[in-house]
Amino acid sequence: MKVQIENQQKRIKIDKRKIRSKVTQLLKLTGCANKEISITLVDDETIQCINKQYLFKDRPTNVISFSLQEGEFGDVNPDMLGDVVISVDTAIRDADKGNLSFDEEIFFLIIHGLLHLLGYNHVNTSKANTLKMKQKEEELFRLLTPFN
Repeated sequence: MKVQIENQQKRIKIDKRKIRSKVTQLLKLTGCANKEISITLVDDETIQCINKQYLFKDRPTNVISFSLQEGEFGDVNPDMLGDVVISVDTAIRDADKGNLSFDEEIFFLIIHGLLHLLGYNHVNTSKANTLKMKQKEEELFRLLTPFN
């Protein structure tokens, strides 16, 4: 398994080793121990541009996932799950609102993004699918926290 982490923002120091360790555990728990994932940490301005370009929403968001398993060429490299892009600025605000540490919020967003890569969805779907994703997020978060 390969976990690539790129920090493109300057606001918060990121402990890539800690994130890589937790993501490795997460991939094992989700049956993806031999898969690859890319995680990019950006600021609100960058994620807003990505959100506008690919999802046609001109606003920052917390996390965006790009699956490499979907579409016409989704079977080209079955070991590559895809990319998860996280806004550190939004994560800071969300952590405060949710009474989580910054590290916990980042990890929750990684879980959320990975579940999208694995086919879970909460947008334009049934309440049952939304609930299924929420329950899986909570289960994985409980299994792998505290973040330390």
